[in-house]
Amino acid sequence: MEGSDTSRLLLKAFGSSELLPERVNLTTRSQFQGLLGTGTTPTLVNKEISAYRALIPKNSSWLIRSMSIAPISLDGEIIGSLNQGDVAADRFSPELDPVLLAQLALKFSLCLSNVTAHERLRLLAFNDPLTELLNRRAMEHALEQEFNRAKRYSRELSIAFLDLDKFKFVNDHYGHDAGDRVLIHVAGILSLHTRESDILCRFAGDEFVLVLPETTTGKAESMMLRIQDELGTTPIVIDGHTHYQHVSFGIASLTQDNAPNYPTLLKCADKALYLNKKRTA
Repeated sequence: MEGSDTSRLLLKAFGSSELLPERVNLTTRSQFQGLLGTGTTPTLVNKEISAYRALIPKNSSWLIRSMSIAPISLDGEIIGSLNQGDVAADRFSPELDPVLLAQLALKFSLCLSNVTAHERLRLLAFNDPLTELLNRRAMEHALEQEFNRAKRYSRELSIAFLDLDKFKFVNDHYGHDAGDRVLIHVAGILSLHTRESDILCRFAGDEFVLVLPETTTGKAESMMLRIQDELGTTPIVIDGHTHYQHVSFGIASLTQDNAPNYPTLLKCADKALYLNKKRTA
């Protein structure tokens, strides 16, 4: 169902599948329950099929005269349905016994349970659980690969190290839940400004790192200034107060800093951040 934690995990797991848009349709919980209620018994229909259009992929051109709709549940909660359609009106006649369809739905539910469990483990291993950005471990692995590639082929590579200005004030005055909301807000803005080839991670606490392949120092700085501008004009409301979260950044580039390895390049960006914050303190 649209917006559920399970649907997000499944879309992440199967996001690269070309068949996904042709085979999956997301509905709201209220829309789904309005059609099928909250029961788990499969529904067979061969009349007024158009009433169930919300369960059929939008781009589908299939001619459907009968359908079976078998609810799928995970951890005791209905999350959607396994739907089958046929051009024959008697294929899924309501008079038929749906016991085999119920067994198929159960097996399908078990498969989805395994998929979501694996996806959760993958996210825990490589992603920050709060912002869903890459974590430090995943970033350092990717940075090492990008660093070696840039060195080998004499390509540009820049790193931006960011942290949130006066973030302690947010935690002290509004609480850590508000601080978490601010971190998610900033992560969202950063994600909007990154390319598919960029590597964005939550490094630690209120620190973020962007690894920018094929990017000069000047272009990296322009990118960071755009991010600062957007944060400065995109507020977040905390306990009725409008809050603008500003960030400071430092940039290091392979061609400019001539670092012998990727940890040194990362330290150069961290040092540049420290010097920038010192100048503006």
